[in-house]
Amino acid sequence: MRKRLLYVILYLVSLTAYGQKSHSYEIGKNIDLFNRVYRTLDEYYVDTLHAEKLIPDAIQYLLGGLDPYTEYIPAEDTRNLQALTTGKYAGIGAVIRYYKDKDRCMIFEPYENMPAAVAGVRAGDIILSIAGKDTGKKGDKPTDEYTSSISNQLRGDPNTSFILEVERPGVKDTLRFEIHRSNITMAAVPYSAMLTDSIGFIKLTTFTRGCSDHVLKALQDLKKQGAKSLVLDLRDNGGGLAIEAVDLVNLFVPKGELILSMKGKYKTSNVKYFSRNKPEDLDIPLVILVNGHSASSSEITCGALQDLDRAVIMGERTFGKGLVQQPHELPYGSVLKLTTSHYYIPSGRCIQALDYSRRTPSGEAYRTPDSLTHVFKTSAGREVRDGGGVTPDIKVASDSLPNLIYYLRASDRLQDYCTQYRNLHDTIADAKSFCISDKDFEEFKQFIAGSDFTYDRQSFKALQELRKIAKHEGYGDSATAEFDALEKKLSHDINHDFNYWKKDIVQELNAEICLRYYYRRGYYASILQKDKVIHEAVELLRNPKRYNKILRK
Repeated sequence: MRKRLLYVILYLVSLTAYGQKSHSYEIGKNIDLFNRVYRTLDEYYVDTLHAEKLIPDAIQYLLGGLDPYTEYIPAEDTRNLQALTTGKYAGIGAVIRYYKDKDRCMIFEPYENMPAAVAGVRAGDIILSIAGKDTGKKGDKPTDEYTSSISNQLRGDPNTSFILEVERPGVKDTLRFEIHRSNITMAAVPYSAMLTDSIGFIKLTTFTRGCSDHVLKALQDLKKQGAKSLVLDLRDNGGGLAIEAVDLVNLFVPKGELILSMKGKYKTSNVKYFSRNKPEDLDIPLVILVNGHSASSSEITCGALQDLDRAVIMGERTFGKGLVQQPHELPYGSVLKLTTSHYYIPSGRCIQALDYSRRTPSGEAYRTPDSLTHVFKTSAGREVRDGGGVTPDIKVASDSLPNLIYYLRASDRLQDYCTQYRNLHDTIADAKSFCISDKDFEEFKQFIAGSDFTYDRQSFKALQELRKIAKHEGYGDSATAEFDALEKKLSHDINHDFNYWKKDIVQELNAEICLRYYYRRGYYASILQKDKVIHEAVELLRNPKRYNKILRK
């Protein structure tokens, strides 16, 4: 019996060794083949090949068959990766964007208390020159390439200075600002405030290094102001560092709780993370707001707090990213950021929505249907499911906006009007109470009507589609008169559309104008005033009985 068992073990070991040898052989064979193909092309192809372009393109094509998070980062772009993970870089502290009207870049948003804002630069300023060098117009250059070039010129070593020349709409002369570069830290918590006399609110936009400390500070400040319960807003937060999510959960759960498990191909990828610090508050009632753009570390946070029955999750189902990436340094300064493991939250579930190892006939990643997901249990025995993101305890859909708002956001015209408003008004009311007047709204309508702004309405597009279907089915000729009459009724009437959607447009203008006076904190203070999801969260926290029933307390 023992001899037979020994034979079985030896057979399995030999199979494993053969498999590893075969795998290594295939890698070596195909790398050799690729090398031979390229060298043959380089030697005999009719035109000169440029390895610096062809090889990176080939690498991108190779990675394109995996998942969208595994990516090759050239040496010249690794600084951007560092800024994304740390939230820090050296520069002027402003977002820039291409502005078609001038064929140049403009300052889209200066950050509060950062070098650009301190120097007096405003949103809407058109960049003319940096350190005495004309930035030139974009011309035929790709927009990304042109914008990246100017962004790189604005960045530099801390404590260096330069002159920035800009054109400000409505101002005749060129403006010159002396800007002193510094280390820029992007605010992970751009806004926190008291929603009522006892309910605090924290907006967290990213999981960069140290963000859990920023949440802790905001929470402590709110508690000093009388906060007895908390709303934590993770909507549109695409994630970041997983360890920051662990430390954030740790603020509300006891030390020693299992928060996160990672499982990958190798033992080094298999890691468990426990809460390691003394919690800030084990008892404060907590509501987490999420939506379909809450991903990765946001899902670790809300998923773990849901599994531990420590918070009520409210909003819309999250994105469903249960994959972990690690950067690996490559020769010549480049980096390969690749997926190394899946993550699992306390109940044992993985919330990954898409299976990139399986593809549909059209090439799309396979999405696990809800009917095939598995049931897990929270600490209190509530049923939760894996796959497809985190499902909220209370589903509240975000307000649906009309197409007109999206077209206004995408155009430069709304930005132009808000820039003009800022340049004509030195001060406005505080962000929570500011609202444009009816006269301002009429001026905005005239401003848009006199511009090149265009938009499509869903009703008009639906009519065009219906006309095509009717023609395909043989009813086109007989219904032509009716279609023409309806099309005339649905033709653009900008005055009607703006009046019909006045409430939404005014809210959008209020927030964008407040952004120009009070920066990002002003934007959130304004836009959240009419937020129905926040209203639902406040109503829940005012009802302890309902809150405790959801968590089975």
